[in-house]
Amino acid sequence: MGLAQRFRDFALREARDNSPLYHQRALDISTDQDVLALIAQLPTDKQQPNLVLAAARVNGAIAVPYSEFRDQLRENWSAISATALRRRTQTNEAGRAATLLPALALLPGPLSLIEVGASAGLCLYPDRFSYRYGSAALDPSDGRSPVVLTCKTTGAVPIPDRLPRIVHRAGVDLNPLDPGDSDDRQWLSALVWPGQGERLSRLNAACEIAAADPPTIVTGDLNEKITELVHAAPRDSTVVVFHSAVLSYLSPEARADFRATVRGLPCHWISQEGTGVLSSLADRLPRRESVAARLVLALDDEPLAFAGPHGQSLDWFGPA
Repeated sequence: MGLAQRFRDFALREARDNSPLYHQRALDISTDQDVLALIAQLPTDKQQPNLVLAAARVNGAIAVPYSEFRDQLRENWSAISATALRRRTQTNEAGRAATLLPALALLPGPLSLIEVGASAGLCLYPDRFSYRYGSAALDPSDGRSPVVLTCKTTGAVPIPDRLPRIVHRAGVDLNPLDPGDSDDRQWLSALVWPGQGERLSRLNAACEIAAADPPTIVTGDLNEKITELVHAAPRDSTVVVFHSAVLSYLSPEARADFRATVRGLPCHWISQEGTGVLSSLADRLPRRESVAARLVLALDDEPLAFAGPHGQSLDWFGPA
């Protein structure tokens, strides 16, 4: 895929319904040969639109009119490219816990959660958040959480009547982020798209929860670390390995290796990935009319639902 097409796809499939500014900005970049030439200097895996735009934001390219943004991007390109090379797209969207929770509700507790591609580990706290699924409301036992996740649902979603008991939280990431560190928080904030103030408030509140009780997140490759993390979990708990929008950054071979490894471990496996990321699921999905970006929620390699990329919706087609 060419770089211009990459930005067009980002604009039309991901940003259009989520951030009007990013939608238009990505379209403008896709037709700007000078800016595309700058971005093309980065390694291919660092040319991701979300990564480039976030790196631009933290280095002063924030003007709304494209002509001004373009000038800021060119003037600050040295710093922007350095940030893109150093950082990763580690969007840590706590809202995805709202689509994860119904799958967790199908498993017996207590639970040990292990997240691959954990970033700052914010999704390891589904028991500390509040949820609103239409008229159904769930809160932690000590009352309403500062993080309230609203999720629109269709189908027979198995919404639990109480939150799970979690006794162990761990994860792995190539570059774990610290929710209590100001620089890491700034980067996480930059990954929230313009116009999404609610997501930014949610991020800050979730970071406070994680910083007060940090999970154990090890540095390393998920294929090299997952086995030891599963075996380190308490044996009297149900071990759950999960991930959201992570495997697309792996080669097809590395994805296949991960699937084979996790299916052979004493754990359950919950995945939330793009519709074409796990080939084992592709032929078992119902037809969708919309081309908007969606994740596929699956439990133990069985597809259950289409999930909004930020946890805003859950269209359930699995068993009740």
